[in-house]
Amino acid sequence: MANANLHFKTNYEASSKIEPFYKGGKVQISKDEKHIFCACGSRVNVLEINTGKVVHSIEQDDQEDITSFALSFDDEVLVTASRALLLKQWDWKQAQCTRSWRAIHTIPIASMTFDSTSTLLATGGCDGTIKLWDIVKQYCTHNLKGSSGVVHLVQFHPDISLLLLFSSSLDCGIRVWDLRSSQCVSVLQSHYSAVTSLAFSPDGGTMVSSGRDKICTVWDLKTRKAKRTVPVYEAVEGVVLVPENEDHSLIGVKNKELHFITAGSKGVLRVWEASTSRCVYTQTLLSASGPGSEQEDEADGDPRSLTHLLSLSASARIATVTAEHNIVLYQMPGLATRQQFVGYNDEVLDVKFLGKEDSHIVVATNSCQIKVFELLTNSCQILYGHTDTVLSLDVFKKGSLFASCAKDKSVRVWRMDSASGQVCCVAQASSHANAVGSIAFSRMKESFIVSGSQDCTVKVWDLPQHISTTADSHHLTARVTEKAHDKDVNSVAVSPNDKLLASGSQDRTAKLWSLAGEGGLALLGVFRGHRRGVWAVCFSPVDQVLATSSADGTAKLWGLQDFSCLKTFEGHDASVLKIIFVSRGTQLLTSGSDGLVKLWTIKTNECVKTLDAHQDKVWGLHASRKDDKMVTGSADSNITIWTDVTEAELAEEQAKQEDQILKQQELSNLLHEKKYLKALGLSISLDQPHTVLKVIKAIRQGEDGPELLERTTLKLRVDQKESLLRYCAVWNTNARSCLDAQAVLQVLLTHLPPEDLLQYQGARAHLEGLIPYTERHMQRIGRLLQASMFLDYMWQKMRLTGAPASAGPDEEMDTSPVKDNQPLFVIDKGTGGGGEDDGEKRQAEEDDDDGDDSGHDEDPNCPMEEEDDEVSATKKASINGGRVGNGRNRKANGDQRAGSGESSGEEDEEDERDLRDQVAARTMACRPATSPPYLQTLTG
Repeated sequence: MANANLHFKTNYEASSKIEPFYKGGKVQISKDEKHIFCACGSRVNVLEINTGKVVHSIEQDDQEDITSFALSFDDEVLVTASRALLLKQWDWKQAQCTRSWRAIHTIPIASMTFDSTSTLLATGGCDGTIKLWDIVKQYCTHNLKGSSGVVHLVQFHPDISLLLLFSSSLDCGIRVWDLRSSQCVSVLQSHYSAVTSLAFSPDGGTMVSSGRDKICTVWDLKTRKAKRTVPVYEAVEGVVLVPENEDHSLIGVKNKELHFITAGSKGVLRVWEASTSRCVYTQTLLSASGPGSEQEDEADGDPRSLTHLLSLSASARIATVTAEHNIVLYQMPGLATRQQFVGYNDEVLDVKFLGKEDSHIVVATNSCQIKVFELLTNSCQILYGHTDTVLSLDVFKKGSLFASCAKDKSVRVWRMDSASGQVCCVAQASSHANAVGSIAFSRMKESFIVSGSQDCTVKVWDLPQHISTTADSHHLTARVTEKAHDKDVNSVAVSPNDKLLASGSQDRTAKLWSLAGEGGLALLGVFRGHRRGVWAVCFSPVDQVLATSSADGTAKLWGLQDFSCLKTFEGHDASVLKIIFVSRGTQLLTSGSDGLVKLWTIKTNECVKTLDAHQDKVWGLHASRKDDKMVTGSADSNITIWTDVTEAELAEEQAKQEDQILKQQELSNLLHEKKYLKALGLSISLDQPHTVLKVIKAIRQGEDGPELLERTTLKLRVDQKESLLRYCAVWNTNARSCLDAQAVLQVLLTHLPPEDLLQYQGARAHLEGLIPYTERHMQRIGRLLQASMFLDYMWQKMRLTGAPASAGPDEEMDTSPVKDNQPLFVIDKGTGGGGEDDGEKRQAEEDDDDGDDSGHDEDPNCPMEEEDDEVSATKKASINGGRVGNGRNRKANGDQRAGSGESSGEEDEEDERDLRDQVAARTMACRPATSPPYLQTLTG
């Protein structure tokens, strides 16, 4: 009964994607704090903070990488600089370039910024010069020289009335430029390494600078001297001032003195008191597990090191950018994490649905971090714990627990709190001798996990009871360790009843193990047949069947009873990396190194659908518990959420069929009511050329067919006439429908000027296609006319025996049977014999022939020559006698010929040749001299 309502899936559609939007470089937040602008190669992506989705993507036409960009203070104008030394001004909301001009810099621009009025743009180049541009009047206002090396920092003083510009280059000094005089009025020397950021106090009298020399300097801008140097003991990439007149006691601010926040190589935010040079607050990374203090003391290569620090003063938030291109938003005053966005995932190695309603996905990338994405907002939670690349993930069926394994030889179990969505590590284990490449959860109860490693072993780890509710972190011990294969174990899977275990290895085999025994794993059988290593194994949820996928480009189904191969699925051009069952075990989903995901129906061995959304290996493939979605993760850094659209497409197809039936019925009614204009328009809208042809035939069959066709065709819209011309080009290729096509063409070519016709889409191609077929039809009609004229001639000169002499050619033929003793033709006797009776008979026959000729309605276009009228009965008799003599009845009819001995065979042949020449001359004279005028227009 369950399978009665089962429908095979036919298609998936990509409903959402998590794509890389930031690959390093500048990051800027809009003034309204709703969007984040990020550089990504040749594009600037605009990320909406509330939804976490890229809403706009501004891309260079020349595909040159963007070296810097700046957003105006009023959030209206975006200017980008590329390696092609072009500056482009964008209306970023419409993603349209409004203006572009050539930068006067000789080498690419490294930094740029707007002033507070959004009219002046400062650009710092790698050539050591600074140029200022008036965006409104569109000209260069200043060219400031004097910096040494790359100008990597330019910033206006917040008080624009002072017209001061601050810059820094490789000489580690901070230059102050007076824009009134275009001169450098001061150089602030304090740092011994690159200056990374500047922060100004609200009154503009104090400035804090940070550098990679592990110090921050507080400057008095009135005297342009350093007030205090604060050692921060880390390379600082960003500094912001703590807002005044607000309570920030949670981060150690106890007085109203100047405090600032730094972000640097240690990956934590720190709050400093400027007057005392004390660190009053250090952020604690709650997401880190294990020895976090050791990680804090790592060198600058720590992936958690911070590269940018931005202030969102209106919403009291702080934004940081990490070295792994993650953007994290913290809420003041407690610096609580609010949102995290992953700019670049690198290579996605595994992905699984997580949560009770599959509201999250957990992703393993080419890093030691695990990322948990909330699908609704794309906000990400980053989990720390592993110390090397995480290789594989598996989720328990209830969705709150999942396990991970990594190259650090360890296994970890994580739990997500259903209320808050926070994830924490609840168990860990490490006793493998090499990287752990696969892991699987038990299916019925949260009782054990199984791991497979590159040390060729499989381990079974028992989980403590109530692991899903306790907050303590447990250390697991392996209950069973088994050397399972001769090479790396790539995949392990547990059967739905928790009694069987399957493993797949690089040794080209898959093995079935029993988990029921107390003594350990018991080998039940080996599946042999793949020509390359086995990448994935999966149990069917309903049958005693195991599915495997291999690097030989095939997927196979195996019987668990006799370990034989039941089916082989071939279709991928490269390794098949993942395989899962869907549709209650009746269909398969596979993903491969060719970037394709294929849907297979097991019963028919048929590939139902191929999904192409990735450009590289698809390592991750998982289906939701409701079987209505799936997720794929690829080495191209893209994660795609797919939705089953089978039912939607079926409903849409049914709706289309119903609509087609209604329109067909309406068309029949219109034809019955002889409303040809509406019928023709409806059939053209349905895009049914055969139906249009039926309507055309119905119009032409009427009494005033040509006039009605002309009126109906000329009333059509232009697009309908275009379709009609396209249909005519197809109809004209068939002899059965060419007359209808020519009738429509006559109307179009006669009443429409050539200029209008050539404006139709594809008109030239259609007209060129009409010419050869039209010429062919004309030749066929000419041959038919010639043959019909010959028959007409024969009908005039021949009659049945017993017909009255007065019978005209237009009278009906006597089709009564001929008597046996009656000859078929009246044959004139030869000229060599006969008396007066014969001469009278010949004279009577000539008179009858003259009467026949006079009664025939001649074609006015066919001039009849006198020689044709004077063809003697003797010649006719000779020809008829010769033809009859050549047939089977020559002997029976030979006695009816008179004087045949006197007429020689040569004379008969000459007479027949003369007659043929006369008939041919008459036929050629009857052919039309010219084509119809509309065909002349077409062929000309």
